[in-house]
Amino acid sequence: MGNNKNNDDVNQQVNRMQAATNNGDRNRWRKMGGKNRNFAALIALIIVCGIWTLAAHAVAKPFLFPYFEDVVKEVVYSLSDMYVLRNLGITMRRVLTGAFYAFIIGLPLGMIMGYSPKILRALSPFMNSLRQVPIMAWVPLAIVWFGIGDGPTIFLIAFSGVFTIILNTISGVQDISKDFYNAARSMGANTLSIIKDIVLPGSLPGVMTGVRLAIGLGWMSVI
Repeated sequence: MGNNKNNDDVNQQVNRMQAATNNGDRNRWRKMGGKNRNFAALIALIIVCGIWTLAAHAVAKPFLFPYFEDVVKEVVYSLSDMYVLRNLGITMRRVLTGAFYAFIIGLPLGMIMGYSPKILRALSPFMNSLRQVPIMAWVPLAIVWFGIGDGPTIFLIAFSGVFTIILNTISGVQDISKDFYNAARSMGANTLSIIKDIVLPGSLPGVMTGVRLAIGLGWMSVI
């Protein structure tokens, strides 16, 4: 009976810490994406479009500086063209597939490296060396390894995003307060419970930031 009561107390304490971590993460996300930010982006977009329109008519050379209204017409026409939409869907599938591979590789590596300083020191030289290589330098090897088709493109997209996910996951894990770890260990939580109940939810903002940046880098790596 005494052991069961202690285990229940430990689980309740861990659940409280997990809830506190989740609430703090939600508050940070609310601060990052408020109404003022979206309103400012809309104003900036209107200003940019206005400057574009005035500058294009001032230059009066559509071949070098196309008119804003002509670009809008072509965009609307492209969105109704099935050939364009079909190729856009193919590109989106490649980007999401590459980002998914980057996620399933980068998330566990980032979690392990962020949680264990020894593993971080051991793997950091290899990570830093690989991520300094320009993405275009991998094109010949990607074609040799995966042939002609989606393989090389998906590899390059995944390669360009995996390090971003790893670094942001490491940052998310290291941003978790040490008090959570100490409190969980003092109540008898094992390593698996700490990772499941503290590390995973606590590092979620960093992980989501890494995924968002990886998808953006994936679009830049589509060739």
